[in-house]
Amino acid sequence: TMPKEPAVLRQNILDTTAAILACGIDPRKCFLFRQSLVPEHAELAWILGCLTNVPRLLRLPQWKMKRASQNSEGTVGLLTYPVLQAADILLYKSTRVPVGEDQVLHLELAQDIAQHFNKKYGEFFPVPKAILSEL
Repeated sequence: TMPKEPAVLRQNILDTTAAILACGIDPRKCFLFRQSLVPEHAELAWILGCLTNVPRLLRLPQWKMKRASQNSEGTVGLLTYPVLQAADILLYKSTRVPVGEDQVLHLELAQDIAQHFNKKYGEFFPVPKAILSEL
């Protein structure tokens, strides 16, 4: 949610990819791709954002904390980031999502959005469940 210099962003992508491979992820056994090259993430985030009310996003603790650290000038990107996370999860019809305690409320938002969408348009998205990690 913070602007980055293009060269730094490119290097961060390479560093993250190297770290994922170093952890033992085998690209011959799983899909490894740059999410930013998949326009459906942003497209679904827009659709889901049109179904999500602002007061719900303003109640998320991460918004309050990060907004405070940005001198009360939180950005739209910061506010809507949890909706993008929901799109990231729901796009692939994920049923289980590994999360840390700090992301439980964001997953609950994804669950609520999936339920709201399904109620309005028919069963489409599974409601994802958390796999809590102690790490």
